Amino acid sequence: MKLLLNGFAALGLGLLTAASASAAEYPIKKPVEQDWSFEGPFGTYDRGQLQRGFKVYREVCASCHSLNLVAFRTLEDLGYSEEQVRALASEYEVQDGPDDAGDMFTRPATPSDYFPAPFENPQQAAASNNGAYPPDLSLMAKARTAERGFPTFVFDIFTQYAEGGVDYVYNLLTGYEEDSHGHEVPPGTYYNPYFLKAASLAMAPPLSDGVVAYEDGAPETVDQYARDVSAFLMWTAEPHMEARKSTGFVVMVFLVLFGGLMYLTKRKIWAEAH
Repeated sequence: MKLLLNGFAALGLGLLTAASASAAEYPIKKPVEQDWSFEGPFGTYDRGQLQRGFKVYREVCASCHSLNLVAFRTLEDLGYSEEQVRALASEYEVQDGPDDAGDMFTRPATPSDYFPAPFENPQQAAASNNGAYPPDLSLMAKARTAERGFPTFVFDIFTQYAEGGVDYVYNLLTGYEEDSHGHEVPPGTYYNPYFLKAASLAMAPPLSDGVVAYEDGAPETVDQYARDVSAFLMWTAEPHMEARKSTGFVVMVFLVLFGGLMYLTKRKIWAEAH
């Protein structure tokens, strides 16, 4: 029985090691940490960058990827006026109904509506993209991140690093390259060493220089596009980040003052007791 238990233990350890090795194989390259205006306890969003990122999403990403959890009205947080948001929403059509005859119908979207998906269902989306379903991007900058490993993740506790997801999105968008190491790249996929699940992915490089025109004079390069749309996706994933940080700062100040008052109270009580 002891030999049998030892055998099962060895087998389990072997499977765990194999699984860990397999999981650690990707991404081939670790995402490079970037500088963001919203990083750190006092970071804030750059509204100009968010508007540029939204433009990149609309003109490049929206043909395949949805933003199912983002309502048009929240675009006011990017600096758009109520009239601008209403005009932006009216460019989209959403399904509504049933009407009095029991039929569904389409109508121009209003600010209270959410961004409509580019496909009617996941099956249609996959069929239009070589069998790969384009994921919804609403929470992508928080849902995808590469493990940073020891001891980096320990330092992250003190630096309050929380940009792993947005760093991953940026590196993925700018990381397409020719495979020079003999990795298995199936036909119809594109090598990207930053991809979390394999050496390649079905999405072709979506960005190229000059593909989106900027009105504010920002560089129209792949790097700038990727940086801007990554920041925009960070906002869609955490639109209330600035309020959270402000509240957290107030709470920390309160706790410091409260701790100081409790310490002084304790000293006074114990001084009188003696």
